[in-house]
Amino acid sequence: MPALTGKNGAVNLTVVDAVRELMRAWQLTKVFGNPGSTEVPFLADWPEDFDYVLGLQESVVVAMADGYAQASGLPVVVNLHSAGGTGHAMGSIVTAYHNRTPMIVLAGQQARSLLPIDPFLSALEPTHLPQPYVKWSVQPARAQDVPAAFARAYHVATQPPCGPVLVSVPSDDWNQPAVSISPRPRIGGDFADTVALDAVATKIAASTQPVVVVGAAIDADHAVSDMVLLAERIQAPVWAAPFSARCSFPEDHSLFAGFLPAARQPLAETLAGHDLVVVIGAPAFTEHVVTEKDGPDLPPLILIHDDEQVLARAPHAIAVRATPGAGIRHLLCGVTESASPRPPIRQHTAAPEPPAAGERMSGAYVLHTIRQTMPTNTLIVEEAPSHRPAMHQHLPITLRQTGFLTGASGVLGYGLPAAIGAAMAAPDRSVVAIIGDGSTMYSVQALWTAARYSAPLTVVVMDNGEYAAVANHSNRLGVSGVPGIQLGEVDFRALANGQGCQGVLVSDPVELARALTDAVCADEPTVLHVLVQQARATLPR
Repeated sequence: MPALTGKNGAVNLTVVDAVRELMRAWQLTKVFGNPGSTEVPFLADWPEDFDYVLGLQESVVVAMADGYAQASGLPVVVNLHSAGGTGHAMGSIVTAYHNRTPMIVLAGQQARSLLPIDPFLSALEPTHLPQPYVKWSVQPARAQDVPAAFARAYHVATQPPCGPVLVSVPSDDWNQPAVSISPRPRIGGDFADTVALDAVATKIAASTQPVVVVGAAIDADHAVSDMVLLAERIQAPVWAAPFSARCSFPEDHSLFAGFLPAARQPLAETLAGHDLVVVIGAPAFTEHVVTEKDGPDLPPLILIHDDEQVLARAPHAIAVRATPGAGIRHLLCGVTESASPRPPIRQHTAAPEPPAAGERMSGAYVLHTIRQTMPTNTLIVEEAPSHRPAMHQHLPITLRQTGFLTGASGVLGYGLPAAIGAAMAAPDRSVVAIIGDGSTMYSVQALWTAARYSAPLTVVVMDNGEYAAVANHSNRLGVSGVPGIQLGEVDFRALANGQGCQGVLVSDPVELARALTDAVCADEPTVLHVLVQQARATLPR
């Protein structure tokens, strides 16, 4: 929408002009969206220096933006269509909330003049719709308040703990008069309770068997290398927190102990030999299944986190508020070199055997082959829940910054579009998406965007013909006759080709390594439809 011309030919800013000024100042010129009628005034006369990344469904749009933000470390803007678009996107907004993604959702709204009569395509209570999965939501009281609301949204979204915010804007607000808003710098993120951290250092020094549990926030805070230094200094084994959505400690390091189960009894049994547990950048703890409560008590806990809600709901831990990087660096200044012997080196699983003639490949075999063929700087984006245990064994993540991404919420449909967004953010890296067949079908239309933008991406669809995670859970609970598990045959090669990507069916294990190498070297997004055995994972007891 062009700027307004006032008396004597003076040019006056409109709301859209003022918001675009802020977007330029904060480098928010890449907008992910799926447009509708209520967004047209915002999109009119789209600036040449802005990029609009089109996705074919709103949940896909939000997940692409999420992956872009996670891989780039930058905040993102998403444009959604009123209540319908926000409703479609809610699953991915839930994931963005748990991923702590700095995301500004600009949601369209019907014209302000029509709102009293409940018009077609209006959002009845737009600020309530995304709650509680946004840090803040607003529909400004007046059109001229929109730029200030956008500015506040930016600063809320980008302050630790980062997270999505929503600004609902009536369509006739965008061409109303406005004044410029000064683009204040992003508010600094690092903070630490130094007094409490000094006490933590003292407790670590007094401990004879300390253990560290790391969560996704460490990698998001670019503090993995500092975490390695701290673990080596205190000679403590390091466990990955249950369901950690990023790799925050290199899994080939001799101090890496493995992955904690998401159930209280086996988790407590795993940590029982230690006299102090220091949890950094993760809840203490995320649980998924109910187990017996008469197992061992957890050892004394210290929880270092930047989210007051995570700290408040851990009643048995000494809670210390700090961003992970600042907290780890302060501890490095306060702890001394430990003379304790290094813990035993974790035993690695032997390479899986190739399948017998006529049999499908195992998930372990596919994951091992990916490890053998991928470049060292590969970013793995995963959403294949039933293959996660095999991935832990056969595809260790060894990079010290953003080597692995998955959805922290468990909501399906994140992995494929998130990998496309990550590939857009890191075109100099190899990005490999490892996606289950069921997960792929939640967001398969994202491949259209991958082809349109030539995203450098390899997608490995692990096709076992079922929702194997549900089958595994049914087996664990000892129930049978659960419907809706079998998917049958889906032609993912045809789905990829039909949207402009290269699709390749891989059923012969001899062809897998070459197919992976060719896909990584290709100048177009490639989907490998890999036929695998049904996965029967071992879930927490």
